Amino acid sequence: MKNYLLTIFLILIIAFSLGCLNQGTEEVDNKIIVYATVSPQKEMIEAVGGDRVNVKIIVPQGGDPHNADLKPSQLMDLSQAKMYVMVGSGIEFEVKSMDKIRDLKKDMLVVDCSKGITLLENSDHDHEGEVGNDPHIWTSLKNGKIMVQNIYDGLVVIDPNNKAYYQENMNNYLKKIDDADRYIENELSDMENRSFMIFHPSWGYFSRDYNLTQIAIEIEGKEPTLQSLSNSIEEAKANNIKTIFIAPGFSSKAAEILINEIGGKTEVIDALAPNYIENLKITANKIKKQ
Repeated sequence: MKNYLLTIFLILIIAFSLGCLNQGTEEVDNKIIVYATVSPQKEMIEAVGGDRVNVKIIVPQGGDPHNADLKPSQLMDLSQAKMYVMVGSGIEFEVKSMDKIRDLKKDMLVVDCSKGITLLENSDHDHEGEVGNDPHIWTSLKNGKIMVQNIYDGLVVIDPNNKAYYQENMNNYLKKIDDADRYIENELSDMENRSFMIFHPSWGYFSRDYNLTQIAIEIEGKEPTLQSLSNSIEEAKANNIKTIFIAPGFSSKAAEILINEIGGKTEVIDALAPNYIENLKITANKIKKQ
């Protein structure tokens, strides 16, 4: 019993000490803690917030926003955040966790990045796709500009004294987005075969912007059936597709079968890469060279 009470006492001392250290750090850093759901949002928030923000992400690069859960350490950090930037497009993590996040800190501003964006229905060409809207709104630079505006509006609400600073940062970043949009439009303008095949349909908005056709292999987030896999093989051959795009770390027996049947290869494109603008340019180049 004595050892048990001693352990509890030590835990309380450590927790109190960490709390004091955190408060001291906040005073020295003088930064606004902003949480967001996925990695691409981090670049947007840091671009607008500059040295006024400390940005933390729930689902890091390599994570899965469809199956992610809040960690105890994130709950502690969220209790200190002044703003949460949600994607807002129906991403599964947010559907199941935003009420919990809001309840954790009632006075935290929640910004919906999807405000003003027309959501696409999930579509994977001739196959049965996921139910509901396509949540990957950030794969469109045009959507990205709206997301950045929403982030700016939120920062001005919680820190109005630095409005001019955020405005200048936002304008500079929007110019970079416009430059990247023109670059991608030019790179893809002369593509003859405008169809590409991908395992998980993450690039619907990107495809819409640049007149591409995304052909998905997955069915409702699950491995394809033998019949749908056979359909994918025939579709790849009909469209002269030799590259199957996959996410980082992805492994699938169905993908291996498909590649062997079409005599092709896999290529990694990452919808959750943190280097938002540059990553979309890299993705465009990979699709062009498929």
